[in-house]
Amino acid sequence: MPGLDLEVARKILESQPFSRLLQARITGFGGGEAVLEVDIREELHQQNGYLHGGVLAYAADNSITFAAGTTLGPAVLTGGFSVQYIRPATGRTLVARAAVVHTGRRQAVVRCDLYAVNTDGEETLCAVAQGTVLSAQQS
Repeated sequence: MPGLDLEVARKILESQPFSRLLQARITGFGGGEAVLEVDIREELHQQNGYLHGGVLAYAADNSITFAAGTTLGPAVLTGGFSVQYIRPATGRTLVARAAVVHTGRRQAVVRCDLYAVNTDGEETLCAVAQGTVLSAQQS
């Protein structure tokens, strides 16, 4: 999409107060894909010491929407998404990798794989998500 690149995506993410609270960052953006990362910190854990599922859902939602924005343009909204949790997320970083599966004129379907990365850089798949993103452009 003309005018959209990694730096613009980073500015959009920075404009989201909740993303700033989580200290999320976009490390990949373009060609129907987006990568979002969140450092796993104690204040983001649930009572058993794992990363809270809400943080995984946030990362899935935002990375799905950013990936769709590469094909639909910057004015997009999540239409809905689902997350399947596979295993608890532990480690140093959560990485959400989203890729557009299909784009139509007004919506995109996007898949996201969420990985927990340990201190050695080893990735463990902890959740998968799929969502539909709608163009918010007025016709």
